[in-house]
Amino acid sequence: MATRWGICSAGKICNDFVVALQTLPAQDHQAIVVAARDLNRAKEFAQRHNIPKAYGTYEELAKDPDIDVVYVGAIHPAHRDLVLLFFNHGKNVLCEKPMAMNLTEVKELTSAARKHNLFFMEAVWSRFFPVYGEIRSQLHLKAIGDVKVVRAEFGVNLLGVPRAVEKELGGGAILDIGCYCIQFALMVFNGEKPESVTAKGFLHDTGVDETVTVILQYPGKRQAILTCTMVTELPNQAVISGTKGMIQIPSYIWSPTSIIVNGKEMKYSLPPTTKHLYFKNSTGLSYEAEHVRECLLKGLKESPIMSLTDSELLASIMEEVHIQLGIYKNRD
Repeated sequence: MATRWGICSAGKICNDFVVALQTLPAQDHQAIVVAARDLNRAKEFAQRHNIPKAYGTYEELAKDPDIDVVYVGAIHPAHRDLVLLFFNHGKNVLCEKPMAMNLTEVKELTSAARKHNLFFMEAVWSRFFPVYGEIRSQLHLKAIGDVKVVRAEFGVNLLGVPRAVEKELGGGAILDIGCYCIQFALMVFNGEKPESVTAKGFLHDTGVDETVTVILQYPGKRQAILTCTMVTELPNQAVISGTKGMIQIPSYIWSPTSIIVNGKEMKYSLPPTTKHLYFKNSTGLSYEAEHVRECLLKGLKESPIMSLTDSELLASIMEEVHIQLGIYKNRD
């Protein structure tokens, strides 16, 4: 039976998620309903993507009995309330990153998922790309020996994007793009909690972070140096350096199609589409959708690749960065 998706919001990332879904076999995945705060917007989205049903409220989506899982693609500050709404109506949820605005909210959501016995995952789509799978395999095989230094960067100019610069919309470089660098380091170090987090950066006029470098320090003289900026373009590469070699992601760290292991390059093709996409390589969203389907078929309540514990650690580090930069001091 196909996994039946409800799409929560009709924005750009939801557009790309549905396009990615449609690169998968129709008998496996179906987007059957979309909801937005404006019914006309939902209807236009539904017509564009051949989705049979549209709602003008999220409550109607939550009450729909024909949905297996809801993809939440609304703006960051809305995540907490929407996820709880869907949990309260018995819906499994794939929620866009960041899972919520702070660690308190993230723990509230992970606790609610466990209480309701529902599948819940933060949509860190990068972890499901073939390149990321290859990284995990190479690290398990000790292809580069013991990891000592991880470097990752994500920089694009987002100053003209309101949701990226406005505090009330959940803006800031760390929440929007820096989370990709942090989760990368956490994956490389296998979910280990760093012994220290150091953050330095600059704030935008609106009070959100615009350029940040984070250093995660681990026992055994291991370190991750992570830089994100929404002011300018960076090479958007990543490097994992070990005692016996190196793994490189030429670009883009968040949606890579190639990897270099000790000088040998491997390339991977993305699912093709002729439809309009807003973000780079975003037919790769199909990888996380297929993973969610596999988890649901197995009866899992969380992902073994992006667990709820992973999301809590990611949120705790982003919160520490915000504290050190003086952002969201009164957020709780």
